[in-house]
Amino acid sequence: MAIIRAARPEDAAALTELAKAAYSVYVERMAGTEPAPMHDDYPALVALGQVWVAEHEAAVVGMLVLKLKPDHVQLNNLAVSPARQGTGLGKQLLDFTDAYARERGRSEVRLYTNEAMTENLAYYPRHGFRETHRGVENGYHRVYFAKDLRGVRS
Repeated sequence: MAIIRAARPEDAAALTELAKAAYSVYVERMAGTEPAPMHDDYPALVALGQVWVAEHEAAVVGMLVLKLKPDHVQLNNLAVSPARQGTGLGKQLLDFTDAYARERGRSEVRLYTNEAMTENLAYYPRHGFRETHRGVENGYHRVYFAKDLRGVRS
């Protein structure tokens, strides 16, 4: 199990590297376009208090970027180090997200993923999310999901 904690300014470089490692596999599928998380300004997101890291043996092995909205939590990024994928870390991060939302009085978590990330299209429904719609935003073909936390236990 990893420890999940709020990101600190000194984590920013590791977050940028994690995003590159986790998302680079999709560049070819997206016709050479880098996924949006590869362009995020992690120092700024950390300063805003929107990033949590999963740490194992003093290394950043996963991250969440969460934005608190009036009626839900927006999960903008969930990334797991390729070496830790398939170990349950993604579920641990999703469970953290659910708890974060509940603690802040939100009963829904929303996210989107790129339609080229076919693994995610199967992964999120297995963890209680339902597809709400599809659309193009900032040139990315996105699939939107929501998870209703009322009556659901992590």
